[in-house]
Order: sequence, then C-alpha cells, then structure tokens
Amino acid sequence: MTSEAEPAAKMPRFAPKLLIVGGAAALVLLLLVGGLGWWLWPSAPVSPRAKTLVHKDAVPAVATASAAVSASSAAAAASEVAVAAASAPVAESPASAPLQTHDAGDVPPQPAQAQAAPPADEAPLDRLQRRLGQVLGARGEVNTALGGEWRVVTRAVPVSRTTQDAPQRQVPMPAAGHAAAAVHWTYEGRGGPQAWGHMKPEFHACANGQRQSPIDIRDGLSLELEPVLFDYHPSRFGVIDTGHTVQVNLAPGNSIDINGRRYELLQFHFHRPSEERINGRQFDMVVHLVHKDAEGRQAVVAVLLERGAAQPLLQAVWNNLPLEKGEEAKARSLIDLSELLPSERGYYTYMGSLTTPPCSEGVLWVVMKQPVQLSSAQIDIFSRLYPMNARPIQQASGRLIKQSQ
Repeated sequence: MTSEAEPAAKMPRFAPKLLIVGGAAALVLLLLVGGLGWWLWPSAPVSPRAKTLVHKDAVPAVATASAAVSASSAAAAASEVAVAAASAPVAESPASAPLQTHDAGDVPPQPAQAQAAPPADEAPLDRLQRRLGQVLGARGEVNTALGGEWRVVTRAVPVSRTTQDAPQRQVPMPAAGHAAAAVHWTYEGRGGPQAWGHMKPEFHACANGQRQSPIDIRDGLSLELEPVLFDYHPSRFGVIDTGHTVQVNLAPGNSIDINGRRYELLQFHFHRPSEERINGRQFDMVVHLVHKDAEGRQAVVAVLLERGAAQPLLQAVWNNLPLEKGEEAKARSLIDLSELLPSERGYYTYMGSLTTPPCSEGVLWVVMKQPVQLSSAQIDIFSRLYPMNARPIQQASGRLIKQSQ
C-alpha cells in the first residue's frame, strides 16, 4: 500500500481542476458548434416580408477575406467558421450607433442569381461552411485543387433605406431635333421626308411650311403670260454626285428673264421619278434648273423627262460622272442648255419652295408643259445611282396656279 500511495501523493493539486476546466471547455465548444449548425440549417424558408436589421454604417468585411476553411481538419474548420461568424458586421451595440429597421419589401426585388447545386456527396461540415457564407451574404466556390476549400468570391452589399430613398439622377435625353440631326436626310427610312422638319431648326419649313413643293398642278388659270426669255450659251461644266442626286455646276453667263426680273443659272440636277405631277400624271424623270437673282430670290425651271429618243446633252453629263461621291468631275467639253429645253415654251407657274432641305419658301416655279425625251438606257444609268429621289406631293393649300395659253 505504501508503494502505491506514494505516486498519488506526488500528483499536483491543480490536476483535478484542469481536467474539469478542459472537459467543460470541450463541452461548451461542442454545444457551440452544434447550436451554430442548427442555426445555419433552417427547416423553412424565410418570408420575403421578414424584418431585417441593417446597420447604416455596416461595411462588408468579408468582401475581401478569403474565408478559406480546410475540410481536412474538423476542429480547425469549426474554429475558423466560429471566428468568421463572430467577425461578421451584423450589428453594433446601441451605445455606439443606432440600428435602422426597415421592411425587406421596401427594397426593390433583385434578380435571383443562379446557385450552383451542391454535390450529392457533400460532407456535413462542407455544407455548414457553404451555408455560413450564404447567411453572411457571400457568394463562394469550392476549389477542388486545394482539397475542397470553399472560398468567398464576393459579398453582396446591403442597401440601406437612405440609399433606396435617395432621388435618382435623371439622365437628360437629347431633344428630338438634336437626336435626328445625327441622321442625314434621305428619301426613305429614318431620314425620309417625314422626318426632315424635325432634324434641324433650319429644316422647320419642311414640316410646317404653307407653300411647299412639289405639287400636283391642276386647274391652273389659263392666261396670256409673258414668255420666259432663256439666255443660255455653250458653257463649261462640272458633274458632282451629291449623295442625293447628280448635279451639274455651270460657269457664269446663263440666265432667264421672267416678269422683268433676271435670274442667273447656278446649277441643274435630276429627280426620278418626276416630283411634279400634271393633273395626276407623273413622268419618268425631271431636271430642275436652279436660278438666283441679285437679291437672292430663287427661280426653278422644271423640264419633265419621258422615255423616248436619246438626249445628247444628258449623255454628255452621264459621260462625265465622277467615280466618287462629293468629288466634282470637270468636263473638257461644253454644253448648251438650250438643247435641253422643249421646242414649245408654254409653262405653268406658282410660288413654292425648294424640294430638299431646308425647304425654303418664296421660290418661283416655272414648269414647262411639254416634256423632253430621253432613252431607256439613259434612265437606267441614273436609276443605278438613284432609283428614287423624289419628295412626295405637298398640299397646294389654295395657291394660285397660272398657265400660259
């Protein structure tokens, strides 16, 4: 008995207390892990109208943390999960900062993000780690290369009521005129005639003018009008494809005299089909000869073109078509515009506008009654470039139309 009692006497007196404290710590740790697992494993979904507490100064500390928990050591993983849960910024004490309570229904619903399905053989501890990240608002991924570590990729930042209720800055939308100005005017589509008047302020008359052209010429007053005096001579010329038509620029020296006023010829260009109509009839093409007087007033002579024999002057123009749009091709030959006029010089006249933007009004129109012929081949050449470049008919609006007898 003496030999067995001696070792017991040598045992430190605090040994029983150490064993008791260690056992109690192990029991507390076991209860903590079990309770945390029960809390993170809800049996029913949370109502979307549930009250949530969001601290106004809460900063997502887990946004940059890796939160990597190794699945190889159960004790180390449990301790790291407990530390992550304790460091999550859910709330502070009332003495440090007040809490703001709001209804989750006040925040607009966010589009649900697709969650990757957990593997079928997922261990309970791995599921516990993944659920912890979800509760903390984190989105993670399992890295199989690192032994099944679950890493935090990003964390959703809570939206406070103050941010939600803040007025949103309105982005100013461009005015209709400015937005349309980026679209160049054309004869079809978005930039077609219906949109011209809204593209630029200077195009206002295209939509709101009261004396617009072209018109369907009907019921003109038959009067003894003075003839138009054409003073055309052989001239040098240049041909340019404007992107809207084929235009011929002329050297100075050609003019007309009408009602005692002289107008200088500046250029002529073509439309297909004819923009003007005579008692409802539309022609294959039309050529507009644009003149201007010393005061800037404009007069346009319209010569209607119909299918028939070839026209030599038009062929000279086609022969000098430029290869590129916007580049003027200077011709070496001369043209005499009197060859483009009909033999009969009767005409219609009325006040109208330009038929292209800016659709300026106050233009004197002289429309020759007799059409001039051109061949099918000559029509086809222009059609290859511009199959249709005619503005629709505009309202006559009670305008006076006169015609020579």
